[in-house]
Amino acid sequence: MNTQNITLKQKLILGSSSIYRQQLFQRLLVPFEAVSPDIDETPLPNEKPEITAMRLAETKAREVAKMHPQAIIIGSDQVAVLDEVLLGKPLNYENAVKQLQLVRGKRVIFYTAISLLNDYTDNLQTRVVPSSVKFRQLSDQQIQNYLTKEQPYHCACSAKSEGLGIALVEWMSSDDPNALIGLPLIALVDMLASEGINIV
Repeated sequence: MNTQNITLKQKLILGSSSIYRQQLFQRLLVPFEAVSPDIDETPLPNEKPEITAMRLAETKAREVAKMHPQAIIIGSDQVAVLDEVLLGKPLNYENAVKQLQLVRGKRVIFYTAISLLNDYTDNLQTRVVPSSVKFRQLSDQQIQNYLTKEQPYHCACSAKSEGLGIALVEWMSSDDPNALIGLPLIALVDMLASEGINIV
């Protein structure tokens, strides 16, 4: 089937306000809109981190569907975990310092979930892609230097790997290098294909 014809029949919407997710999506060279979903991202009690990520990705897709019925909508969410402790968005300098002091020299798992909802058929696909990141043994001065240069206060675990945050990393491992930035493109290409949208 022809991708251009399909996208004219159904809008393709990325349910995210993240410029980084939008930039990743642009690599697929298909027309899309970006819409920011407004949801409560609080984890539920005793909820496993990968389940939290999947639930929030699905919730974002369904929330956008309320505003754009019959569209094909992509939602994504990421949860960072250190020894079963969730590492959320620090939101300010002081919290970011504490997070980076906590993770230095340690391995953090980032669970990145992606959901694709065809609101016309109500077909929902969801996958989660884990990424392992080993942080360098950072000094307090290095942490301060990083946070002064890049304010990653809305990034899980206080590190923006698509920016200067890569300098904090000793190594990383993932089935999809895009997952750590927030949008697993390899999984997304498969999901789109199952809806008849072939990227190549």
